[in-house]
Amino acid sequence: MSEMTANSLEDKFQAAPIVPLIEADDPGVAVHTAKALQAGGLDVVEVVLRTDAALDCMEAIVKEAYGIIVGAGTVLTVDQAEQVLSRGVQFVVSPGLVDSVARYCLDRSTPMFAGTMTAGEVQRAYALGLRTVKFFPAKLAGGVPMLKALSSVFREMRFMPTGGVSAKNLSEFLAVPSVIACGGSWLTPKGSIEAGDYNAITKLAIEAVALAKAARP
Repeated sequence: MSEMTANSLEDKFQAAPIVPLIEADDPGVAVHTAKALQAGGLDVVEVVLRTDAALDCMEAIVKEAYGIIVGAGTVLTVDQAEQVLSRGVQFVVSPGLVDSVARYCLDRSTPMFAGTMTAGEVQRAYALGLRTVKFFPAKLAGGVPMLKALSSVFREMRFMPTGGVSAKNLSEFLAVPSVIACGGSWLTPKGSIEAGDYNAITKLAIEAVALAKAARP
């Protein structure tokens, strides 16, 4: 299943190289948000471990939102990696690079995007066996120029910039060939979610997909 998941992720990113972040403390809200994103053309979501109900939100999307690939974000420890995988998530995202967490996911052939922002961290990820990493916080870590510099040295590595990515700069990040996808929370604004305005989220997703297609025709 993990190998199929990696292939499925590749297919999804070819169509829409964007990973929206979902932060929710209610499973029902999480499911509505994921379905609203899916209606706009985004089938891969990252549910972040930043609320007490995050695990339940992940599991609810896995069970109730057909056709969506669900990942877990803000995974800090091996224990958390074990917990999220037990809920059915299909990939793991961390804000930083911790060898034990990376090895845990690699041993299970689970796609894992560890956070990196320096050449040393990217090299350590490469040595561990990772070939795709998160670039975080993308804007503060040097943005597109830093990504280009890292890409010129680590030619086999691919990156998922997250942190400071928005509709305004999405195209610039996607223009870097080594960028496999961009992660971002601009697609799930808290105000719209709290107001139950899921149509606004679908609209943002549609706009992001259009930007991505223009950047990568």
